This record gives sequence, structure tokens and C-alpha cells, in this order.
Amino acid sequence: MGRLGLPELLVILLIVLLVVGGKRLPELARSLGEAIREFRRAMKK
Repeated sequence: MGRLGLPELLVILLIVLLVVGGKRLPELARSLGEAIREFRRAMKK
């Protein structure tokens, strides 16, 4: 399997936008960022 390139990332982003909707996308991105931050913090301990 190869790495994800720009075209693949754009398709994934478009699908997420269609599923989630434009108004909830910033909320989803914020939640994802917080989850990643918490995961990294837990891995350091």
C-alpha cells in the first residue's frame, strides 16, 4: 500500500464534508484535535 497523496486526501475530505455537513465540520475537527492531544499526553505518562 502506498502513502496518501493530495488527491486521496481531497476525496476523503469531500466525503467527510458530505457526511458531517459544513456547519459541524469545525466542531468535529476541534474534537479530533483534543482527542489526539489527550492521547499524546497519556502516552507520555
